[in-house]
This record gives sequence, C-alpha cells and structure tokens, in this order.
Amino acid sequence: MIRIRPYKASDADTILSWSQDEKAFYQWTAGILGNFPITQKEFRFVESLMPFTAFDEAGILGFFTLRNPDEALDELRFGFVIVNPDKRGKGCGKAMLQLGLKFVFEIYGAKKASLGVFENNLQAYHCYKSVGFREVVCDTTEKYRILGEEWKCREMLIEDK
Repeated sequence: MIRIRPYKASDADTILSWSQDEKAFYQWTAGILGNFPITQKEFRFVESLMPFTAFDEAGILGFFTLRNPDEALDELRFGFVIVNPDKRGKGCGKAMLQLGLKFVFEIYGAKKASLGVFENNLQAYHCYKSVGFREVVCDTTEKYRILGEEWKCREMLIEDK
C-alpha cells in the first residue's frame, strides 16, 4: 500500500538517484534546483516548500512538493513530481498523486490544485490526466531553454468536487 509522509533530508540520496540522465533531471526540475547533477545541499531548497515522500513496504518510491502560488489560500501547486523509474507504469505515480490531492482538498482545504508539465514528458502528462487534471489554455505558454532546446510547459488544473 502506498502512503505519503513529510520529506526527510535522509530521503535525498534515493530521490536524486532517480535522475539517471540530464533530460530526465530537467523534466522534473526545469533546472530550478540547479544544474545536473545537483547535490544534496542544492536539493535542500525543497525544504522551503511542502515536500512529501511516497513509500510502500519496499521503501521510497516517489516525491513531490506543494506550494501556495499566490496570496490566496485556495490553490496549491504541485512541483518536482518524480517516481522511481523502476516503479513507473505500475500505478505508483497515480496513487501518490491521489494521496497528495487528498491532502490538498481534505486537509488543507484548497479549492484547486495546479501543476505544469513539459510537452515532452508524455508519461507524466498521462499520469496527471488519469487522476483528473485537465489542461488549461493560458494566454502565454511558459517556456524554458533546456539542453539547447525550447521546452514548452502545459498548465494543468484540478478543482475540488
């Protein structure tokens, strides 16, 4: 059974080991945490957010953060979402996000949750859709210059029922 708990600094080595190449690293960090490969010290930035670790009886299997994107307290934004590559495609990411959404809506009392996902990260995009996120059309598209390419970000949203 998958559960979530507050992130501990001792989780960092495991989480950082999942970024086996630059593209995978930038797909979940957008370079916000630093350049590949980052150190535990650089990763400590996530402690300024609301970081969560997902786990099961075998150990740590995922990570994400939540943050409040503006002054209003009605929205929480997911960020730095990653699942152990060995656990992908098995429903672990979906289960982790469902638990995160339970926290967002039932515990925190937010009215909506949002996130951004790169267009070149279709596996994550489909995972987000599977838990109920829908793509939102924005006036401007967030873009990042990564590995010599322009990566476009899709904005996604889910509202409390």
